Amino acid sequence: MPLRFRILGSGSSGNAALLQTDDTRVLVDAGFSAKKLGELLAAAGESFARIDAIFLTHEHGDHAAALTGLARQPHIQVFANRATAEAVQRNLKHRIDWHLFETGATFRFRDFEVASFAVPHDAQDPVGFLIAHGHGDLLSPRHSLAWLTDLGHAPAHVRERIREADVLVVEANHCPVMLEADTKRPWATKQRISGRHGHLSNAAARELLESVAGARWRHVFFAHLSRDCNSLAAVEAECGPALAALRCGFSVVAPGEGTPVYEFT
Repeated sequence: MPLRFRILGSGSSGNAALLQTDDTRVLVDAGFSAKKLGELLAAAGESFARIDAIFLTHEHGDHAAALTGLARQPHIQVFANRATAEAVQRNLKHRIDWHLFETGATFRFRDFEVASFAVPHDAQDPVGFLIAHGHGDLLSPRHSLAWLTDLGHAPAHVRERIREADVLVVEANHCPVMLEADTKRPWATKQRISGRHGHLSNAAARELLESVAGARWRHVFFAHLSRDCNSLAAVEAECGPALAALRCGFSVVAPGEGTPVYEFT
């Protein structure tokens, strides 16, 4: 089986994605209840029994909620930095099989090479990932996925990390006009969302894409959309022309929804 990827669900209510090879199945984040995530896996033809590991970006519930209900899945290894692991573990009654990495370090898990990098977000020590598979030869071509959600802005090191990825998952959380007009969120929450340690707006996502020189992306997934303060049409209008100029395919992931399987070739 070549490297395969699918987003199981994305948005403010929960985030998780599945990476599959012949030998390994991992989740990037696990931000639903264990019951709900089990249902999403079943719909994808998988189960917790077949998941080998979780790569965790940070401790917020919409990225880590399932860990509360995984006491019966002790075989699943969870990779996180120390600050994230401690923040999650203090709220659990059972002990997670933590595998700690230093932010900025690269670690290996089976046939995956995973580079972590710091991102600016209001969590303990949030990270993004550049996940690579393959040796770069004819029999085992090298492919990579950059996972970049939950950040208020993109520093230079983030832009450099994502440049070489084949597939990019990037946050396009909100439309500033819709966020300003929203009546459900208090002013302080709006300030947090739009701040430098909050979430990327559509315009910020577009600026990020346009600024990365020499990008080799084949496909970009826009994820973590706000259900109330964004829309698929707003993301497409803001970001579509930039990707058309790069001749890059893209998908906008509707809030609470997932994606079909993307197969790296």
